[in-house]
Amino acid sequence: MMKRNLNDLLGFVTLAREGSFTRAAATLGVTQSALSQAIRGLEERLRIRLLTRTTRSISLTTAGERLIQSIGNRFDEIEAELEALTALRDKPGGTVRITSGDSVIQNTLLPKLGPLLREYPDIKIEFDMSYAFRDIVAERFDAGVRWGKTIDKDMIAVPIGPPLHMTVAASPEYFSTHPTPQNPHELTEHNCINQRMPTSGGLYVWDFERKGEKLNVRVNGSLIFNTAPPQIDAALAGLGVVLLPEDELMLHIESGRLVKVLEDWCPKFAGYHLYYPSRRQPSPAFSLVVNALRYEGSRR
Repeated sequence: MMKRNLNDLLGFVTLAREGSFTRAAATLGVTQSALSQAIRGLEERLRIRLLTRTTRSISLTTAGERLIQSIGNRFDEIEAELEALTALRDKPGGTVRITSGDSVIQNTLLPKLGPLLREYPDIKIEFDMSYAFRDIVAERFDAGVRWGKTIDKDMIAVPIGPPLHMTVAASPEYFSTHPTPQNPHELTEHNCINQRMPTSGGLYVWDFERKGEKLNVRVNGSLIFNTAPPQIDAALAGLGVVLLPEDELMLHIESGRLVKVLEDWCPKFAGYHLYYPSRRQPSPAFSLVVNALRYEGSRR
């Protein structure tokens, strides 16, 4: 019954406070006859009289007094909350939860979101570091970060970085004692640093492509990790060959601590995207986060 009668209850509260059908109808933006009909309908449904009417005035019955005392403040609280929500448009706040791998947090998310957090101190961002494919709806995340080609079709996907390609690399010390591979098949003769996939539990199969020719290579090695940072550390220590996204290795390649190989076998692919459910009403804070992360190249 409450769902059907909220407008009638609001009309009753307004009438009780204004003490006049004329003033209450003006406040609500309805006609006096419509308000009178709403009050009459409410009394009929409750089967009790709420008002005593005369030609000159209205007064509350005992039941009317009890009702106004029990629900009057509730409407005030609702109105106050709606005003507070409206104020968020001018002063966004609240927590935005994002699940992502650790490297993209360090290399992309934090650099882009830092200025936003300084401008809007009421916004909080909670990062969940995970390489697994999380159900962001069931686990109540606002968004997640994945490569564009791995995102479900029913999600909105916003590019947050340029296209990427995988990079095969090892340290100069490693290549001083091992021949440089000329094609992906030769990697089977190398000590490769493997990654165990968090979803399937199997080892990542290294895939390559050149001029339409695709190759999948199952590599071997003495080390297996389930996250990227220790793979990089192992490669820097000369313990094997690593395959990771270019952005995670670029600083070490530019400094000469790692040497990349098989570049022509590593084509570009859709880079990191922020994804979130298509059927949601974004908060002002979340909208600001999306705009701050959006890759500038995708705006053109």
